[in-house]
This record gives sequence, structure tokens and C-alpha cells, in this order.
Amino acid sequence: MTHPDIVLASSSPYRKSLLARLELPFRCASPDIDETALPGEAAEALAIRLAASKARALAEDNPESLIIGSDQVAALPDGSILGKPGSHQQAKAQLARSSGQCVEFLTGLALLDTRSDILKTCCERFEVNFRTLSDEEIEGYLRKEQPYDCAGSFKMEGLGIALFSSLNGRDPNSLVGLPLIALNDLLRESGINPLLNP
Repeated sequence: MTHPDIVLASSSPYRKSLLARLELPFRCASPDIDETALPGEAAEALAIRLAASKARALAEDNPESLIIGSDQVAALPDGSILGKPGSHQQAKAQLARSSGQCVEFLTGLALLDTRSDILKTCCERFEVNFRTLSDEEIEGYLRKEQPYDCAGSFKMEGLGIALFSSLNGRDPNSLVGLPLIALNDLLRESGINPLLNP
């Protein structure tokens, strides 16, 4: 039985390097979707909707495929959402708001089988406790790493680890942007087992 093509609906080098760890052949394609939150949309609902939208956006051009969509949203204790900062000033403001707080990162995951049009989704939660950060520490971090394309304004796989006092969750890969444990579960349900892949 031939496996369907695996397509990662992302141009993110972080997600690409994570998926490569499963040692499955795949290719990347960048979906073009509007990532704006709907009025009153909760963080988890937003993360799942965006992940599913990314997968669906590539469906027409990728028949006979399994399409992986993923998107991450960060939520402060008051429920406000932190997206990708996009600029130094926005990143500085985000880290100042996160300082001393427990921030919840919700990574939506979608697996669309275009052969059957079956879409499976889930959301991986991960808690990050931030140290109390001085303005100088925030400025120093942003100067070194410039994480302006990352939700929450840090790179978990880099110096961002120095911002935290503790982490709590099932899969630290979800903080980088692709929850591999949950993805492995969905792939196995779809007949693909990375451990048995020739």
C-alpha cells in the first residue's frame, strides 16, 4: 500500500525542522489565510480554526495527500491573546506583559486527508512561567534573538529558555510550533507509523 503524500502547510523553518524528526518524506507549501481572530473568539478555538484553515487552503492543489496545519496562540491569565509581535516595540510590550506571569500557549493541530476529506484536529496546551524580567533583560534578549515572527515574542529553541522559571506540558515541541506527540497520534490513526516507515 502506497502512503499518501505528506504536506506541511507552513513556510516556518521551525516547523519544518520539527517534522523532519519523524523521518517521513514530506514537502512544504505556504497557505495564504487571514489569521485575524473573530470577535470574542477564545484562544483554543482560534488556534484550532487557524490550523484547520491552513490545511484546507492547500487541499485543492494536493489531492491524495495528508496535509498538516498548525498554528499557535498565546494567552495571558486575563484571557488576552498574544500573537506574533511583528516589531521590536510590540515584542517589548508582549514580554513586559508576560513578565512574572504564567502564559498558556495553545497550539492547534490539524490533519486533513484529502482522499476522504476527513479532518482531525486537536489542541496542545503548554504553560510557561516567565521570570520577572527587567527592561534591560527584555531589551537584551530582543537585540540578540529578534523573535518578531514568534507568538509570545521568544524562541523556545534558542535563548528564550532564559526567560522562563518553569515549563509545564506534555510536549515541549508544541512551544516551537508543532506538537509532535499529538501529530504522531493523528498520523498513526491515518495508517502512518513513523517507527515502521521503511
